[in-house]
Amino acid sequence: MSRILVVDDEASICWAFRESLGDEGHHVEVAASVEEGLKIAAGGPLDAVVLDVRLPGIDGLTALGAFRERIGSAPIIVITAFGNLETAVRAMEGGAFDYLVKPFDLDQATSVVTRALESRGADGPAPGAVTAALDPETLIGRSPAMQDLFKRIALVAAAEVPVLITGESGTGKELVARAIHRHSPRWPGPFVPVNLAALSPTLVERELFGHLKGSFTGANQDRPGLLELAAGGTLLLDELGDLSPDLQVKLLRVIEHRAFTPVGDSRPRPTDIRVLAATHRPLGELMTAGRFREDLYFRLSVFPIHLPPLRDRLDDIPALAEHFLRQARLPGMADTRLKPAFLAALRERPWTGNVRELRNAIEHAAIVARGQALAPEHLPPATVPGGMPPRRGGSDLSDRLAEWARQQLAHPPADTGASSLYQRVLELIEPPLLDAVLEHCRHNRAAAAEILGIHRATLRQKLRKYGMV
Repeated sequence: MSRILVVDDEASICWAFRESLGDEGHHVEVAASVEEGLKIAAGGPLDAVVLDVRLPGIDGLTALGAFRERIGSAPIIVITAFGNLETAVRAMEGGAFDYLVKPFDLDQATSVVTRALESRGADGPAPGAVTAALDPETLIGRSPAMQDLFKRIALVAAAEVPVLITGESGTGKELVARAIHRHSPRWPGPFVPVNLAALSPTLVERELFGHLKGSFTGANQDRPGLLELAAGGTLLLDELGDLSPDLQVKLLRVIEHRAFTPVGDSRPRPTDIRVLAATHRPLGELMTAGRFREDLYFRLSVFPIHLPPLRDRLDDIPALAEHFLRQARLPGMADTRLKPAFLAALRERPWTGNVRELRNAIEHAAIVARGQALAPEHLPPATVPGGMPPRRGGSDLSDRLAEWARQQLAHPPADTGASSLYQRVLELIEPPLLDAVLEHCRHNRAAAAEILGIHRATLRQKLRKYGMV
């Protein structure tokens, strides 16, 4: 039987952990403050600690070191209702086993504690690995998707492995790369981003690897490439899917052997860089078509990070809008505010350009408003890729559902029993919808319920109904 300490000033959280972990056969003690928790920790060995961040008196992050002194290598799981990148990095820097954001699914939290107990004896994260100055304004969001992103950045920042960052255009892939660099031991070194799609195919090799004097017409002197300029730091290869096949081979050699050969030279040169890559293109499809090397993909995707589109994190729009409004800093707009109707209009847009489009829309609205409170009429027209107005009317899915309904009405099935047409529609569309949302949320039921707009208990009932538990 494991002895577990839960430190949280919310009695309901402590009760839930005590009930759930008690059912697993563990002995659970609770404390409402750090001071009380440290006294319990001093009273005997603990196998795990669940520690809230916001506590009366000393906060949980500040107390990580004190708990570590008393409990040794026992895992600590940090929980908070106010998650951001700074909190995630500080938690991982302090040696936390994992990081959970309220409201969380109790089954998920219990699973995390179980994994923590099973990990005892394994090497934990190295405290002090992240020492860079923090800028929590860089990446903004409190949605479950962004909390997961913050945790993944905090986990991988101190490592030297390549990271493949994927996501639609405008989601902030370079911001994620900069955050990884900023929170890594390579922070004092350079961060060198290169947009491969913006370079001529004939120039990419020279830009990356550099060249020697006389290696081609016009090469009047030696010129270092970006691989050399990024020495001691981080190189971001943006728009990786646009890299030609021959350069994919050369890049793979750079990553594998940590050496490169300038154009016109025959002697490899050692390089000390960390490679990050980003793309909005579907590399899986490119590999199937033979346009992207599988070995390079697997070498770069040691730790993949996928950025959610803005339409999947609509709850982050108010904070993002306030942030971009402050950044605009236009004359006479010191007291400019956002009307509720304006924020409601923002949530209704398709945001095909993601966060970049939102920033442009806020700047446009601020200019049109001329110091007044921003209102829906100040926004530019919504667009979709290609500059076309958004489609109105039915979608392919709604058209197919309408046709199915017409068929059901014209030829009612004989085996439907008492099921109404509406119930049959729900039974048709709910299972795949629930499955897709759960997969998107990594089976975090609390996050899935939030996206679906239903209570967690309702979600559990539906999962049981369709045999999905």
